Amino acid sequence: MKRIIKLAVIAIIAAVATSCGTVLNSTSNSNLLQTNVVLSGNNYTVVRQVSGTATATYWFGIGGLSRKALHNNSVATMVKRADLKGSQALVNVTTHSSIKSFAGIYSKITYTSHGTVIEFK
Repeated sequence: MKRIIKLAVIAIIAAVATSCGTVLNSTSNSNLLQTNVVLSGNNYTVVRQVSGTATATYWFGIGGLSRKALHNNSVATMVKRADLKGSQALVNVTTHSSIKSFAGIYSKITYTSHGTVIEFK
């Protein structure tokens, strides 16, 4: 009987001590950065890559921002870091989300947006 209780306690501790994580990639053009350009020739140069991150922490599912707000904040940070001037544009914008969770007690959601700054000649 003691052996069964020990195994049950070990199983419960092992189940509680595990964590879960997922990564979601969004490559659709679902943000507000609508740019209509013609990239039909050698009429542009790649200037740099930029990124922006937004993170929220939740305890027992409470706290932080909504996922939509996190997405918007990561894109806004990326646009601010891009510091666009003149004939520059931000293209190829993608957003990645990462969810790290510990037994439903603690969760951390991070959204990271990446984009490419190009300049037209």
